[in-house]
Amino acid sequence: MELITKEIEAILPSLYSQENVSDPVAVIKIFDPCGRCTFYILEGSRQPDGDLLLFGFCRSALGPDCDELGYASLRELESVRRPLGLGFERDLYFKPTPLSEIRGMS
Repeated sequence: MELITKEIEAILPSLYSQENVSDPVAVIKIFDPCGRCTFYILEGSRQPDGDLLLFGFCRSALGPDCDELGYASLRELESVRRPLGLGFERDLYFKPTPLSEIRGMS
């Protein structure tokens, strides 16, 4: 699965564009079909090397105490392979959601 298509990238807010927004909005959800790890992408920008640097909220595989805001490389996410060769997937039905709602989910 292509995690971020050209069409999605075109509507992705650029890095730091929501920096001063009190409740930024996640526009993409990328998840591990084999576990808890989920990335709620808030922003992203293409880098000089061609990679897409993403910023968002990560629901950690280690549990709620390790959930955090941070950066991820699209190349890194695409390279991960889990049991049975599965990689991360994009939630095709995810609707843009304020970060406060995402953090409130169990």
